Order: sequence, then C-alpha cells, then structure tokens
Amino acid sequence: MKLYRREFLHIAAVGITSGLLTPNSVAWAGTSQNIKAIAFDAFPIFDPRPVFELAERLFPGRGAELSYAWRTRQFEYQWLRALSGRYADFWQVTEDALVFSGEMLKLDLTPDKRTQLMDAYLRLKAWPDVPPALQLLKSAGVRLALLSNATNNILGSAIKHSGFEGVFEHVLSTDMIKTYKPDPRAYRMAIDAFKLNREEIIFVPFAGWDAAGAKSFGYTTFWVNRLNLPVERLGAAPDAAGRDLTDLVDFVKAARRA
Repeated sequence: MKLYRREFLHIAAVGITSGLLTPNSVAWAGTSQNIKAIAFDAFPIFDPRPVFELAERLFPGRGAELSYAWRTRQFEYQWLRALSGRYADFWQVTEDALVFSGEMLKLDLTPDKRTQLMDAYLRLKAWPDVPPALQLLKSAGVRLALLSNATNNILGSAIKHSGFEGVFEHVLSTDMIKTYKPDPRAYRMAIDAFKLNREEIIFVPFAGWDAAGAKSFGYTTFWVNRLNLPVERLGAAPDAAGRDLTDLVDFVKAARRA
C-alpha cells in the first residue's frame, strides 16, 4: 500500500518509530513450521489515519503537530503509569495525553473538539488490505486474535465498523490485567487464550517497540511496518516485516511450507 506524503504526515502522527525487513529476504530462521494462530495488535488491522485527519480539520495547519504530540504522550503515559503502579486505561491516558498536548501547543481545545477527537477512536475501520488477508488466513485454518492496549470498547467498536464480528476467536485488551505491552504478562495473554505454545503463535505489531517486545517475549514476530521506518534499537528484531497483511499471508504460507 503506497503512502503519499500527506498520508505519511497523518500516520506519522502515531509517533511510533518502526522499521522494515522485507519478507522477500526470508530472514526468519527461528520461525516455527507449526503455525496455528496469529495475535494482532489493533493497528495493523484498524486504520488510525481518520483520527489525525480530524485533528487537521479542527486545527488547520496544526493538526500534524498536535497528533504527533498527542500520540507520543499517549504511549509515554501508558508506560509511566504501568511502571509507577498508577494504572489508568487506554481511554483515560489517551484523553489525558490529548489535553496535555493541546495545552502544550496553546491550542483552543474546546470540550466539543476534545469529544470529537476522542470519539474518532470509536469509529475506526480496517485498512483496505485487511479483509481479504484475514479471509485467506481463516480459510487456511489459522486461528486469529486481537491483543491490544486499547480498551474493549475501542476494539469492539472497530470490529463492528469493519464488519469483523466473529472473525477473531479472542479479543484481548491488556486492560483485563491492568498493564500495557511490552509487559511480558500482556504478551502471555495470547498463549493463555489460545492454549498453545508460544512457538505456535505469530505476533503481528504495528509499532517498532511492540515488535521488539513480542520478539523478546519469544514470539515469532512479523512486523506490519506501514511507515517503512528503521528497526528499533531495543536488542530484539522481528523475524520479518512487510508493508501490509498481504505480505503477512505470504510469510505464513512460506513458514508452513518450510
């Protein structure tokens, strides 16, 4: 999926440093041949660009700046709260991050604009490449789950708006255990839900830090790197990566043939 400059600026507001290993490199020496299930982060599946496009409409010329600050603080607040033992769910830290970012940038973030931006997270839909890829994976007998820091309300709304009812065997929010990825307890949720060994599960992240976290945990990790950015320097690289879920399907097929 080609991303033009304007689209990149919106998606770059996600504020996650990522990277690319092309699936054509076939660089997955540790990949299990017995892949039975895939656990997805939310954002390889659901497209966040409308949230940041709305920010630009509400604050012309400042939307990308707001979105970058917002998304950066959103994840910083998750990790800092988890580390300090002062947990708040994804919805709360997202709103707190938005309010802080508006104040930092001296924007007139009225209650109405704040509500519009927050509610945009309840209207997410799938990236265009996702529905056919999920259908192919399910047809091949691969079990599917979501494993996300987002709340069940956000995930449920995205599933409904994308027409994915019944597609995912498990919808796992780390809110259930009051922590966030990359806490190893968060990644273990997929093992417990599927009742499989970790070697039988592929984890599919959107963010570079999530790819490193999943690989450190021990998952075979395929990074959907829609931003085409470098691998995070966190001591663990994904087994392979691609631009979209079409590349993931090819990876799974190759792994099963190996």
